[in-house]
Amino acid sequence: MSEAYIVATARSPIGRARKGSLVDIRPDDLAAQMVAAALEKLPALDPARIDDLLLGTGQPAGEQGFNLARIVSVLLGWDAVPGTTVNRYCSSSLQTTRMAFHAIRAGEGDVFVSAGVEAVSRYPAGASDLPDAVNPRFADALARSAARTAAGTPGWCDPRADGLLPDPYIAMGQTAENVAELRGVTRADQDAFAARSQQRAEAAGAAGFWAREITPVTLADGSVVAADDGPRPGVTVEALAALDPVFRPDGTVTAGNCCPLNDGAAAVVVVSERVVDELGLQPLARIVSTGVSGLSPEIMGLGPVAASQRALARAGLTIDDIDLVEINEAFAAQVLPSARELGVDPERLNVHGGAIAVGHPFGMTGARITATLINGLNTVGGRYGLETMCVGGGQGMAMVIERV
Repeated sequence: MSEAYIVATARSPIGRARKGSLVDIRPDDLAAQMVAAALEKLPALDPARIDDLLLGTGQPAGEQGFNLARIVSVLLGWDAVPGTTVNRYCSSSLQTTRMAFHAIRAGEGDVFVSAGVEAVSRYPAGASDLPDAVNPRFADALARSAARTAAGTPGWCDPRADGLLPDPYIAMGQTAENVAELRGVTRADQDAFAARSQQRAEAAGAAGFWAREITPVTLADGSVVAADDGPRPGVTVEALAALDPVFRPDGTVTAGNCCPLNDGAAAVVVVSERVVDELGLQPLARIVSTGVSGLSPEIMGLGPVAASQRALARAGLTIDDIDLVEINEAFAAQVLPSARELGVDPERLNVHGGAIAVGHPFGMTGARITATLINGLNTVGGRYGLETMCVGGGQGMAMVIERV
């Protein structure tokens, strides 16, 4: 059984959706630039050897519709490279890395590109509100969610306890409010964590951390985007405390303590041990294990807990063996209880900031965090890293890597 190694990464700057630096580039063109950039770091590797191009996206509609992965391979002139597009919402490009890992371990290929893209700026109007998109069997769940939202009703309880279906279409902000209520995460806790994320990301940028992992993007007019639109400089707890809640009248989740909407793309090249030896490649990391989990869609923010526990158990490790942990910062309200239940040392958690500051282009995030985790392990000299995230619809996903 072959080991699977990450041998190259490339990730674009992250733009603010609808008003940021990447609004004028199509997602397929953006993804193609990142896939090409990752392969350019491996001159000994002929793209013809790629067994599959696996690409994740959270909203496969409009310009992100059709089979986006195949569009990218053809754009790059790789007609013989097949491609498949995957949707596991926020963990779509962590799922594609998991697929590459499994294929290599199963002996069904040696070279895979795992990529992800999200261009919220380019979403077609109404893509998520099509009249036939929602299963009518969830009408009661949707009505209950709407009523609770309007009333600001506290005290989440499992709808299945009352014989009702949970709401798989629930807005992510509502799930964050549910988790905050269920786990007692205060507004002050969330604002303090968000300020920490912004401040650490700003400090990391000043130290050159983000520049080490970003691949500049060339736009159609020839201009180049080389830096993330975030983080925001000088963010304080006091400034965050002045913001109004955005999902419930008396809620705790604000625009400041959750991630923004973003555009971006990333790619990871995963190869077998045989290819590493044959081409004399220098691996960045070994994929040790992965895990995925499910839970009520209405408290999806706690998804990292079971997923991480499964990945750690498969790796034969405990959380104390992990040098750096990256929990995707969809909401401070869900990162804090997830980290607490996993027993994560706060000084090993998102040490360079996270998505609250940097951004969260859904389909890109899995591959982006992989690049950031490798960058972080190299920076601190760590061995093991854990990447994990909550996933819309009530899931969690995690991956353990070892720096080599």
